Amino acid sequence: MAASTHPQRVLSGIQPSGQLHLGNYFGAIQPNLAMAGRGENIFFIADLHAMTTMQDRAALERARADIILDYLACGFDPERSILFYQSHVPAHAQLLWILSTIAPMGLLERAVSYKEKVEKGIAASVGLFTYPVLMAADILLYDATHVPVGKDQKQHVEIARDLAGKFNGTFGETFTMPEPVIRESTAVVPGTDGQKMSKSYGNTIPLFGSDAAIKKAIMGIVTDSCAVHDPKNPEGCIVYQMHKLFLDEGDQKALADEYRSGLPYGEGKKRLLTTYMDFFAPMRLRREELASKPDAVAKIVAEGAAKARAIADVTLERVMKAVGLE
Repeated sequence: MAASTHPQRVLSGIQPSGQLHLGNYFGAIQPNLAMAGRGENIFFIADLHAMTTMQDRAALERARADIILDYLACGFDPERSILFYQSHVPAHAQLLWILSTIAPMGLLERAVSYKEKVEKGIAASVGLFTYPVLMAADILLYDATHVPVGKDQKQHVEIARDLAGKFNGTFGETFTMPEPVIRESTAVVPGTDGQKMSKSYGNTIPLFGSDAAIKKAIMGIVTDSCAVHDPKNPEGCIVYQMHKLFLDEGDQKALADEYRSGLPYGEGKKRLLTTYMDFFAPMRLRREELASKPDAVAKIVAEGAAKARAIADVTLERVMKAVGLE
């Protein structure tokens, strides 16, 4: 009944709740790409999770299709990884229910994300409350060994570990214990207002938005009241904190020195805009090509779901036998 063994299986998911932004790329997508080829890599579009905040059918359909294009454009190789819609693998919802029967209420009541979302005005639904249990099912279904997440999602991986441990202790060794993977240097990408970059804060810079939208976002980054040529602290400068994500250590130091020597914020923003557009230009072209081939994209998603079901169904069968349902 023991969980299956493999060297490394990386799993990550993202909600289709709007345009991908800079924080998504450096906080999740780039780390995932860096881990590709070192084991099995599984990426899913968390459309079931999205339903906690999105009940517009047309908007959800559009967002799901857009984010698949975004993922592929950013460099996900369907030959080396699995890409699929969460809702196309029924085992996610099935395992959610089984795990919910052993999930302590107190554990979920301590989930920080639930409280934060309710405080922001999101309806306090049962689905929102049990969000961490579905995330645990997402992870445990695939015997994931590594889960790249931002700092704000680390608690959800810890909840998955708690539920896996409780299940294993109750029904025997069944689940693999996942480990969160957080790159400290890019785990929290600042938004244009200095808070964590998030669609819910309206402070993002889109990866695939129009040139005008990207320019407006970057030129609108909040800065302090230093005079134009005053020395500036790069560690407290949002423009620098974003720009350094694109640079190697030597270039980061050189740019930081320029800010300390009085680089004007306006000039810093123009440089960031140039770097941003140059870096993402190949991905933006790739996305246009993919958008012109909907049948090919649909085939990738269908094949990804089939591969995901093949893994998930084996785990679910193991779980059903463990609890006495098969």
